[in-house]
Amino acid sequence: MRALVVNCTLKKSPEPSNTEALAQVVAGRLTELGVRVDHVRAVDLDIRPGVTSDTGDGDAWPAVRRKLLAAEILVMASPTWLGRPSSVAQRVLERMDAMLSETDDEGRPVAYNRVAGVVVTGNEDGAHHVISEIGGALGDIGYTIPGQAWTYWHLGPGPGPDYLDASQGHEWSHKTARAMAANLQGVAAALAARPLGTPG
Repeated sequence: MRALVVNCTLKKSPEPSNTEALAQVVAGRLTELGVRVDHVRAVDLDIRPGVTSDTGDGDAWPAVRRKLLAAEILVMASPTWLGRPSSVAQRVLERMDAMLSETDDEGRPVAYNRVAGVVVTGNEDGAHHVISEIGGALGDIGYTIPGQAWTYWHLGPGPGPDYLDASQGHEWSHKTARAMAANLQGVAAALAARPLGTPG
């Protein structure tokens, strides 16, 4: 089984990413469960605006799409900015919009029989809103969203230190991250054993 973590931080490599740090907890537990995990930091790539799978020469999205389709599990990870997902997360979801009309050899949407979860960090509130926006979009595209397939970290309203600069709340975030990983792996295994059929 394979998983892809798409980190939608605004920080380019090699700058440390709070979002990546929490996503690594999920990835670590998935690895313990026998899942092979790949990582993409979307901001490092030339992912162009649009709602198609390929915008032409130099577009980095087709390579990301191939990784999406090679994975049974998707972890979308985003910081919170102004109470919303990052602009990078929105760009990724816009490119994934093309998957709505793409089908496999059996006529099923290409995201069918794949599961997805959400990781959110930020020193402001709004994590549940970000989770619902990203999770809702992934459900529309065709991913199955298991129960409690999310984790987040924040310090509540107002500014404050970042995830990597504070230990407050890490125990809870890590516990939910490990539960998220187990739920993703369990539902992905169930779908592999009994896949969804062609809609309609």
